Amino acid sequence: MEKKKLVSRAEIKQFIKENDLKSVEDIQNVLKDLFAETLQEMLEAELDTTLGYEKNDAHNKRTSNRRNGHSAKTVRSEFGEIDIQIPRDREGEHDPLIVKKHQKNVTGIEDQVLALYAKGVSTRDIQDHLDAFTGLRFRLL
Repeated sequence: MEKKKLVSRAEIKQFIKENDLKSVEDIQNVLKDLFAETLQEMLEAELDTTLGYEKNDAHNKRTSNRRNGHSAKTVRSEFGEIDIQIPRDREGEHDPLIVKKHQKNVTGIEDQVLALYAKGVSTRDIQDHLDAFTGLRFRLL
């Protein structure tokens, strides 16, 4: 059975050039940053779903609950330790699913996150992956 390519060789070459990748360490650092940024956006999307409105969208706000800053957290992944900011809500109703409360290890979801980029990172693709991973439907920014 032939394995399907998710990105073309030309796209990989362009990515290498844009990120000035010259060593395995450079690749690992870029993947770590890419993973951390995507994980952070997923956390923000979870809070949007809990509250029922996107950040700075007071017009569609239908709840008295609101955002209440972030809590710093360090998690372990296949890329090493990653610092993330867990979004909070004022009334404490938000229960994160991507990185659960007290969870310190996120090894395994890297494949999901990398697949987002390999597919072109459209909002629809991200939502499809989040839906498959968590069983929930997210509204992304």
